[in-house]
Amino acid sequence: MTITSLEYFTSLVQQANDVPLFEAALAIAQDVYPKLDFDAPQNELDRLANTLRLRLPADASAIQKLRLLNQFFYQELGFAINVNHYYDTDNSYLHRVIVKRRGIPISLALVYMELAQQIGLPVKGVSFPGHFLMKLTVPSGDIMIDPANGASLSREELEERLEPYLPTENDEERAASRLSLISYLQIAHPHDILVRMLRNLKAIYQQSNHWQRLLEVQQRILILLPGDAVERRDRGLAFAQLDCPQAALDDLEHYLAQRPLAADAAALREQAVELREACKRLN
Repeated sequence: MTITSLEYFTSLVQQANDVPLFEAALAIAQDVYPKLDFDAPQNELDRLANTLRLRLPADASAIQKLRLLNQFFYQELGFAINVNHYYDTDNSYLHRVIVKRRGIPISLALVYMELAQQIGLPVKGVSFPGHFLMKLTVPSGDIMIDPANGASLSREELEERLEPYLPTENDEERAASRLSLISYLQIAHPHDILVRMLRNLKAIYQQSNHWQRLLEVQQRILILLPGDAVERRDRGLAFAQLDCPQAALDDLEHYLAQRPLAADAAALREQAVELREACKRLN
């Protein structure tokens, strides 16, 4: 029996503590690339990892492995931020990132982390505000890594990057947030990483009014966040744009039941009336 791409994605992410992150992230591309060959990107990474392993001394330390990986990934292979086409959706589809060697921080991080794992380097993702980061824990402490270029970030650099995302009204809250920098440096769960990837795509498709693609992204987000009322609302709005009034009405009514006093509740109630009329006409 053939399963759909959404069913396959669901099967990958359903185990909360054992999500094959790289494969699940790769599967996001199936909406746009339905004939995606999962073996090709994995085989390419296996080949690259094997090349890297052959260069490693048998007794290489974590720091030695990190330096060699950085040189290989950024300088020799040329992986980098796609500065000229930052909002190209291919930057979020891992098989395209591997071929083009261009991406955004989170997609570069996922490719980098997969290679790191294969050489015994447990690099993890960190969902830092504004710019996804990576972390490697060594005996001397944590090394925070910028996936854009492999640079190790100091505490001062991290605080500077955090500054635009701190509370703006209360100086005490800002000071407390700076002191609790460590709370922003926790290892991200695979579900959180996948949601962040999908929300990047969501923003692009919303901006371009590409409702079918937006709906596909929303379906995946809701697999990961089934109880999120706002994401349910946004799926409903996509359904409405695609002339699916019953599905749109179901989602908007769910949102209104969960958030009856929301700022957009009045406008959505008016839209729900129109959707009910549209459903009657279809029936």
